[in-house]
Amino acid sequence: MRRVFIGIASAALVLSATACGSSGGSSGDTDSGGVDQVKVGVIPIVDVAPIYLGKDKGFFKSRNIEVSMEAGQGGAAIVPGVVSGQFQFGFSNMTSLLIGQTKNVPVKTVAAGVASTGEQGKDFGGIMVKADSPIKTAADLAGKKISVNTLKNIGDTTVRESVRKAGGDPKAIQFVEMPFPNAPAALQEGQVDASWVVEPQLSEIKAAGGRLVASNFVDAAPNLTVAAYFTSAKLAGEDADLVKRFTEAINESLTYADAHPDEVRAVLASYTKIDEKTRAAMTLPKWPTEINQASVETLAKLGEQDGIFDGATPDVAKILP
Repeated sequence: MRRVFIGIASAALVLSATACGSSGGSSGDTDSGGVDQVKVGVIPIVDVAPIYLGKDKGFFKSRNIEVSMEAGQGGAAIVPGVVSGQFQFGFSNMTSLLIGQTKNVPVKTVAAGVASTGEQGKDFGGIMVKADSPIKTAADLAGKKISVNTLKNIGDTTVRESVRKAGGDPKAIQFVEMPFPNAPAALQEGQVDASWVVEPQLSEIKAAGGRLVASNFVDAAPNLTVAAYFTSAKLAGEDADLVKRFTEAINESLTYADAHPDEVRAVLASYTKIDEKTRAAMTLPKWPTEINQASVETLAKLGEQDGIFDGATPDVAKILP
């Protein structure tokens, strides 16, 4: 299961997004009944359950939006897909959007996407080790090999913060890029010393006897906004009414999902291959309607400190609604 919030903006792809900014249409097509046909670039993961629930519950239809979700190719296509008009909206982790902002990619968030639970040991992502690993705390990760699904993004910069806060050397980590679905086997086989994973791989490793060393999102910032829905600057300028209606529908969807975890677990069966047992055991994220600006500023500061912005300083205000 690949995660949008990690890895939709490698430097090359972000630059390609800038290059294709003038191509394609920006606004959703409107049928004869005045209903906007809107495509949203997503990855089929737990994080985006609210938009599927919202579609089922009619939250978009009641606002004259016919919404369809389309998987970006490996996640990385979502940012340039939104900029080019292939998608009217997309879902991305905040660090990827900050990377894009430093490269002048013309996108802007419109709504919160997903957030950490804020509870140590009870979050939807974390750093896992095998049961018999000598690694006991995050400080012990210094000098070790750790898998993340994309280098120089939200994964490694928050893992470094866990190590830093525990008193270890955050620079003495060897990160290995690896898709989340491959991490449990790689950890079990000793290819890496630890794995940063999210649900459902977190539950998969736990079921095999693995141990949680740190909840890196929780260590990074209280109630961290991990990801957000966004659109192109072009669409935001040309069709503010559509953006407003979409944002309202997303916010209603987020609120509903946060209050109905059983329905979240059920709707996952409609767009993922997560089995019923795993769905029942998973720790769900939080879905607030407000982007926690302070936490995004922390991500910007951590990313700058760790050198993932290539010497640039992100302007958080430019990407927030």
